[in-house]
Amino acid sequence: MKKINIFLDSSALIAGIISETGAAHVLLQLGETEDIILIISEMVVNETYRSVARKSPENFDDVQMEISRARIQIVPDPSDEEIRANLYLIDDPDDVPILLAAMIAKVDYLATHDHKHFLDDPKVAERSGLKIGTPGDVLAWIRENLSS
Repeated sequence: MKKINIFLDSSALIAGIISETGAAHVLLQLGETEDIILIISEMVVNETYRSVARKSPENFDDVQMEISRARIQIVPDPSDEEIRANLYLIDDPDDVPILLAAMIAKVDYLATHDHKHFLDDPKVAERSGLKIGTPGDVLAWIRENLSS
């Protein structure tokens, strides 16, 4: 059976690192046991470090440890040309590289806590061809697919 590939944006990765409870942390644990493949982009790494340094500095050293422990694959960011050509995908141009990286990686699901730009706009999933949801949505989807 093909492994399930999940792209984590920085909000999902940070939630998994900071909280030892919750769906985002469970996704990291599933990555650690290699039950799923977790993918992030270079931009997600940088955003995660910046946000954790600002909001939760006591967890700063945990970022690299969790990326390694959960066996998270890091894919390159899309080129500036690719980003410019795909600005129509999502209202916030800062999120285009995240969405494109997930599309290029051909993931099964993009996990995010970003309601404003990703979750509350169904056209983003439609335009990108990706399933997009919260880490909890992703876990529910994984359960459904493992049982079928």
